[in-house]
Amino acid sequence: MQEKYTVKLTKIMNEFNLETLYLPEEEVLIESADVNRPGLPISGFFEYYDPKRIQIIGKAEYTYLKNLSIEERNEKMTSLFEHKVPALIFTRDIPVHPEILTLAEKYKVPVLRTSLMTSEFMSALIAYLNNELAPRITRHGVLVEVYGEGILILGESGIGKSEAAVELMKRGHRLIADDAVEIKKVSAKALVGSSPEIIRHFIEIRGIGVIDVQKIFGMGAVKNTEKIDLVILLEAWQKGKQYDRLGLVDEYTNILGLDIPSLTIPVRPGRNLAIIFEVAAMNNRQRKMGYNAAEELNKRLMEQIHRD
Repeated sequence: MQEKYTVKLTKIMNEFNLETLYLPEEEVLIESADVNRPGLPISGFFEYYDPKRIQIIGKAEYTYLKNLSIEERNEKMTSLFEHKVPALIFTRDIPVHPEILTLAEKYKVPVLRTSLMTSEFMSALIAYLNNELAPRITRHGVLVEVYGEGILILGESGIGKSEAAVELMKRGHRLIADDAVEIKKVSAKALVGSSPEIIRHFIEIRGIGVIDVQKIFGMGAVKNTEKIDLVILLEAWQKGKQYDRLGLVDEYTNILGLDIPSLTIPVRPGRNLAIIFEVAAMNNRQRKMGYNAAEELNKRLMEQIHRD
């Protein structure tokens, strides 16, 4: 069963600088990345209604409530508050009727307000919640950004992941995480990796120890998060093993249900891994843009065979 994650409402309030109109003493935890504009529930239709979502009151809902009598407004909002919604947020600095705040105190439902437009605030809030509540795992490896491509480097301890990352930093690329990579599934198509806060921007080199990448190589050599575009598995060179030499067969690594393009790179003395990673990043970028060098070569060979 997939683990459920939550985010504190106070953290959301700080992130979006929300004005507090009423906040209960108990900490409120948000567990749904979806939000809702409760136009239908306010009018009395609660079928398919999810009370775990943050409720957003915009101009349309406010105008509807404004045109009701105090008794009708109190009745409509009571039905909403009885479902114990996690929070009610008013946008566009909309004024809040006193009876709504009275009901909020009665049912212990936070009421907040923002000056942002409704659609602008909703899109930003959903993106934030998708990131905070995303399914996640931690993998042992290194995450770097090379030519704008996020490369997750995997392999056994001592294979050379961190050393290759340092060489990439020297060549102008950026480190996101070393040793432990926290991976989040932020959408149906994207994985984002980051480093645990305690070891962020540090890297361990055997024989030297721990170094601070930001202090040694500068701010341009580090980054907090990056989308994972390619997985590279490093393994010790095995004599007699057949390695892919053309790249006609696509390989993938499944992480959190998403198939990420992957490569297996054999490691032996004399191989410059940093250059290999740079070429892999550029080649992966070309493929995403619709050009596959292996397929182009194969096409030329087939044409040559048919001519002969």
